[in-house]
Amino acid sequence: MSTDKKNAPSESATERTPQEQTMRRPVQIAGVTIQPRDASEDAALPPVAAAPAPVPVEGQRCGLVAIVGKPNVGKSTLLNALVGQKISITSRKAQTTRHRITGIRTQGAAQYVFVDTPGFQTIHGTALNKSLNKTVVGAVSDVDLVLFVVEAGSFTTADAKVLALLKPGIPVLLVANKLDNVHRRGDIAPWLQSMQERHAFTEFVPMSAKQPKDIERLLGICEKYLPEQPWWHAEDELTDRSEKFLASEMVREKLFRLTGDELPYTSTVVIDKFEEEAGRTAKRMLRIAATIVVEREGHKAMVIGDKGEKLKRIGTETRVELEKLLDAKVFIELWVKVRSGWADDEARVRSFGYE
Repeated sequence: MSTDKKNAPSESATERTPQEQTMRRPVQIAGVTIQPRDASEDAALPPVAAAPAPVPVEGQRCGLVAIVGKPNVGKSTLLNALVGQKISITSRKAQTTRHRITGIRTQGAAQYVFVDTPGFQTIHGTALNKSLNKTVVGAVSDVDLVLFVVEAGSFTTADAKVLALLKPGIPVLLVANKLDNVHRRGDIAPWLQSMQERHAFTEFVPMSAKQPKDIERLLGICEKYLPEQPWWHAEDELTDRSEKFLASEMVREKLFRLTGDELPYTSTVVIDKFEEEAGRTAKRMLRIAATIVVEREGHKAMVIGDKGEKLKRIGTETRVELEKLLDAKVFIELWVKVRSGWADDEARVRSFGYE
C-alpha cells in the first residue's frame, strides 16, 4: 500500500504537462540536489524580452555567388567588401588565394553566399596549380550567379581562359573592377561594347571594390538573381571556414606582404596547434603554433630575417590581426621548415590541405 502511494503521481504533477514536469525536475550533482524554483518564484522574475521576429521564410532569398577572375584582379578585396569584414587574405602577389573561401552577407531579406576562388593559373603546371585550377572549375559549376572580375578597360589572354570556363545558363555579371585607375572614363563605353561581343553578360558593373557605394549597388544587383528560399546560415555568420583555417591564411598573408616578390608563391603555412583556453583578462585565449613551409634554405633565411626580426614581425602582425578578427587574446609561435619540391608532389600538396 505504501509502495502504491510512493509510485503514484501527485495531484499537482498530473496537472502539469510533460514539458513542465521535465523543466521542474530537481538537478542532482554528486550527492547535491538543487531544487527548481517554484511557481511563485517564477512569477517574481522580470519578464524576458521577446526575440525579434525573423523575416518570414516566404520573403527570404538565398543563393551562391561565385567570384572568378585571373590572378590579382582584386577578387579577395571584393569578397571582403561584400561581406563587410576581412575573411580572405590579400596581397600584391598572384595566387594569394588558394582555397575556395565562402563569405556570407545577410542584409534585409537576402542572404548572399559568396565564393571566392583562386585566380585561374595558366603559366605554371605544378601539382599545386592543378589543384587550384580544379577548385576554380568546381566553384563555377553549381552556382546561381557568377561575378566575372576584370580590371576595367583591360582584357587579356588570362581573362579569356577564365571566361571560357563559365557554363551557359548561369547569369554572369561583368564586374569591371579598379575603375578608379581608369583616367579617361570615355574609353569605358567602347570597351564594354567589345566585352559584350565576347560573352552574353547579363549586366555590366563598372566599380571599385574600395568604394562603399559601389559595393551597395553591386549587392542590390546581385539580390535579383538569388532564388526565393530559406537562408542556409545564421544571420550573424560570416564564413563557413574554421578559425584554424583563418589563422593559417593570416600568417600566409603577412608572410607574402613582408617578403615582397622575393619569396616564391609556393610557400605555405601549416597549423600545428590551435587550442582555446579560458582567459584571465579576456573572454577567450588562443594558443597557436604554425610552420611556414618553403622550398629552399635561402628562402628560410629570408623569412627568418636578421636575428629573427622578419619572423618576429610576421608573428606580431598576425597576432594583432587575429585578435581583431576572432575577438580573443592570441599567443602565436612560428617555425620555418624546408620541404623541397612540395608544390610538385601531389601527395604532399594534399597533406597540406589542398584539394
